[in-house]
Amino acid sequence: MITTKQRSKLKALANALKPMITVGKDGLTENVVKEIETALYHRELVKISALQSCETPVKSICEEVCEKLGCEPVLCIGSRFVVYKYSEKENIVHIDF
Repeated sequence: MITTKQRSKLKALANALKPMITVGKDGLTENVVKEIETALYHRELVKISALQSCETPVKSICEEVCEKLGCEPVLCIGSRFVVYKYSEKENIVHIDF
């Protein structure tokens, strides 16, 4: 569980990010979940966007991703959301709190 100060720092870092993954009209498929998991492993902080044609609400997609992958929701605004998970990968710059 991340604290409010940590969440605030992650929000500031997320402002500069571009969405790495796009959820299509089919919603959250297993392939999309695997992409998000891989991105979290390599980067720790990932911004995801949903297409206008996606019928599933973005907030529920964010909750489902966090439940499946054990990551923390950082923010969910409009058609985009940001998730964070500490990565066990070596040789990357970890987010320092």
